[in-house]
Amino acid sequence: MTLSRPFARPILAALAVLALPACAGTYTGPVEVTRFVTDQPAALGQGTITLTFPEEIANPGVRGAFAEAVSRELSQLGYTVVMDETAARQSAAIRTSRNEIAAAEDGRRGPVDVGVGGSTGTFGSGVGLGVGINLGGGDDGPNVVTELSVRISDELGESLWEGRAQHPISVDSDYANIEISARTLAAALFRDFPGGNGETMTLDVDDLQD
Repeated sequence: MTLSRPFARPILAALAVLALPACAGTYTGPVEVTRFVTDQPAALGQGTITLTFPEEIANPGVRGAFAEAVSRELSQLGYTVVMDETAARQSAAIRTSRNEIAAAEDGRRGPVDVGVGGSTGTFGSGVGLGVGINLGGGDDGPNVVTELSVRISDELGESLWEGRAQHPISVDSDYANIEISARTLAAALFRDFPGGNGETMTLDVDDLQD
């Protein structure tokens, strides 16, 4: 059981609090979701599942917020979330990051460079974020992108489902709050689960609230 393709870029597990200046205007963009589904999805949405974090998250508040948000969504889908990995039929590997969108030299916010730890990754002009999100916009545009990815695997480690949600915001947006961000990204990621293989959709945050 294999997916059509893996994500091209690994996602960092550490979500740091970025000391960035506030935008002139608060920006909250849509959430963009990309998903890949196995050709044998019958096992999804049922049975026991455990949560794992493949990369260390030093901030326990971040880890707890995303664990709670993902666990809630999985439970609503029909899973029984368990702490004991040996008792689980499936596992959900969680990765998350918040990366800065660098400003251009002339002071206008550009759409290209995204900080990745001690290095810099490049999405290009929205490439990697898909077609639904415009990272331009100067002072009224986003200056960080928060990501959540989850990979659901069976007992043998075979991928059954993968999803990635990305949300561009300004740091003074309400969605910079980690708990709000985690709930919003998880709700978007599992909307209409499992979704279509290779699909990308863009969701307004207002449609993701309880």
